[in-house]
Amino acid sequence: MFSKIRSLIFKLDPELAHSLAIKALKLNYIPKSKIEKNKSIQTTIFGKTIPNPIGVAAGFDKDAEVYNSLFRLGFGFVEVGTITPKKQYGNPKPRVFRLEEDEALINRLGFNNSGADIVSSRIEKNTPSGLLGINIGPNKDSINRQEDYLICLRKFYDFADYLTINISSPNTENLRNFHNQVELDELLGLIKNEKQILKTTIPIALKVSPGIEENNISQIAELLIKHNLEVLIVSNTTDRNRENLKNINKLEKGGLSGKPLEIKSNLLINKFYKILKNKIKIIGVGGVDTGTGVYEKFINGASLVQLYTGMVYRGPNIVSKISSELIHILNHKGVKNISEIIGTKNWSWLITLERLYKHNFYV
Repeated sequence: MFSKIRSLIFKLDPELAHSLAIKALKLNYIPKSKIEKNKSIQTTIFGKTIPNPIGVAAGFDKDAEVYNSLFRLGFGFVEVGTITPKKQYGNPKPRVFRLEEDEALINRLGFNNSGADIVSSRIEKNTPSGLLGINIGPNKDSINRQEDYLICLRKFYDFADYLTINISSPNTENLRNFHNQVELDELLGLIKNEKQILKTTIPIALKVSPGIEENNISQIAELLIKHNLEVLIVSNTTDRNRENLKNINKLEKGGLSGKPLEIKSNLLINKFYKILKNKIKIIGVGGVDTGTGVYEKFINGASLVQLYTGMVYRGPNIVSKISSELIHILNHKGVKNISEIIGTKNWSWLITLERLYKHNFYV
């Protein structure tokens, strides 16, 4: 069905098409997906069992308006946001661009959202029917970005199954400075202390950039362990490596998402997994749109995956398609549960792939 109307949807401005999709989901115009239930893809996170490891990445449901509709589409979990303390418009339009030949998007939205007060009220009135994460970040004009994260922690700790600290959007100036060891150590220490003050055990995830420098990987991993974070999300969009993209929109400023990030994401997942092993779970993001893609994320070290751009190109029943493909792959390989394959990739493969990447065979 979606393949027949995609060409019409793609004639619309991308942000307008997204707004219409949100409205359709709010009105339940998009039918509930039929997802094959199978124990091989069931998984557990934060002490809860979910039907599959496929989640919606932050950025789709920015204002927490349709998370329950997304659960009806079959997603195992949903992450809303990014939410900031105060309402903000984001960057000037146009700010979302399709790269059809590359199966990618570029956005420079800039944390457009209704603000923590409105969003928390909305979630309080609309109990989530599944595992809900809330992605939080600072306002663009904030004079104290650390405090912005704490404000959102105080606002949302009672409404979410986990909170994600977003330090990696390329569309908020200098946000990625929090990847610096000293700055990140201070931020995570403040969050840890605030959790103790609030007497909450809400799990905290950290979402990182795909452009992390090699020496920064081990530093970040050590800080995750030091401050008892439960999850690492790898990774956000990137504003680098556009050389091999085909669509003219590759020249637009903003964060690139979708298929071109798949291999880069897998490389970074693998590197973090080698350090973290089973101490901290990894959610793999970047180019997920098939069962094979999910399988690759898992064997590189992910315990769950998220997608957004894949749904733009494959349609709202993407979870059903991916789940069926993944179940078939696992059955064919004699795997009883997907957790068995986490981190089983042959690491000699990583060296070859990294060489290809450095020579710009992949973006």
